[in-house]
Amino acid sequence: MTLRLLQSIGILTLACLVAPITATAQTQAAQAKTNTAKRPYTPPRTPDGQPDIQGFWTNSTYTPLERPKNVDKEFYTPEEYAAVVKRAAANETEQTTPGTTADVHYDFTQFGLDRSQSTMTRNLRTSLIVNPENGRLPPLTEEGKKRAAEQAEQAKKVGRWDSAEANQLDDRCLIMGGSGPPMLNTAYNANYQIVQAPGYVMILTEMIHDVRIIPLDGRALPNRNVRQWIGFSRGRWDGNTLVVETTNLNGKNPLEGSSENMKVTERFTRVDKDNIQYSFTVDDPSTWSRAWTAELPLRTTEGPLFEHACHEGNYGLYNTLVGARLEEKKAAEAAAGGGKDTAERKPAK
Repeated sequence: MTLRLLQSIGILTLACLVAPITATAQTQAAQAKTNTAKRPYTPPRTPDGQPDIQGFWTNSTYTPLERPKNVDKEFYTPEEYAAVVKRAAANETEQTTPGTTADVHYDFTQFGLDRSQSTMTRNLRTSLIVNPENGRLPPLTEEGKKRAAEQAEQAKKVGRWDSAEANQLDDRCLIMGGSGPPMLNTAYNANYQIVQAPGYVMILTEMIHDVRIIPLDGRALPNRNVRQWIGFSRGRWDGNTLVVETTNLNGKNPLEGSSENMKVTERFTRVDKDNIQYSFTVDDPSTWSRAWTAELPLRTTEGPLFEHACHEGNYGLYNTLVGARLEEKKAAEAAAGGGKDTAERKPAK
């Protein structure tokens, strides 16, 4: 598929996405700034009386976690937001140069995986972080700075492609940011299924296919020495808002450098038929000088979710390591030959 055709598809898709933004986005910004009072939405109920938040949802967005350094306001205008989406979508649909490292990966656009090709959440905010008001992460504590420095030093000693264990978690299909907590959008497959049963809420993540089981019966957490990749979650209803607190993380899937002591408090409030207002607060004194909060909506999308079988039949990790060893071999041969390619040093027959 040519670059011109991909761009045409992207423009047509964006036209469909951006067209309805203006009126709703202006209302969103006005409500956020003036807290205009309106009649609260009354969500439907499950058979056991819980507010019904079940369904298929997405948090796909182009809004970054932190406010860009060249932006000094909380909200974009609808026109500015449309321009941001257009630029971001164009970057996603741009083809890579054949023969380069970037070109090895499959073309997301070919498989309909670009964010601009599917349901997106519309948010005029310039960052997902709403507190601190500057839209950026708080300063690191001394402990957080020390740990970040140690990790950076370790990264210099062990290259990403040195071994399977040195590869990043997404390279190894172990876990992605989408499962959380907190639930942040991923590059693609940023979709969820929420199912409720008496005393429980289940959240299935499409990316890597992680499942969170959240008890609502007030049971105690396990001993603090018992830890998991996604921690242990406990939920409760505060009116129509589901409040979920998660602790006992093992620290192996850090959020922006967080520690295993991180506590995440999530809030799910269904604000209308098609949207859940999702927010989360991160409290990690071992990393940041204060707690911080972010917001992003969840919007209805089509189901069902299909299994994201990242491991099965995946030769990517093996091929990556083989390629890295080949590059090292070529570099060693070039160094031994004084920088000349081995083929150039062979005498002509």
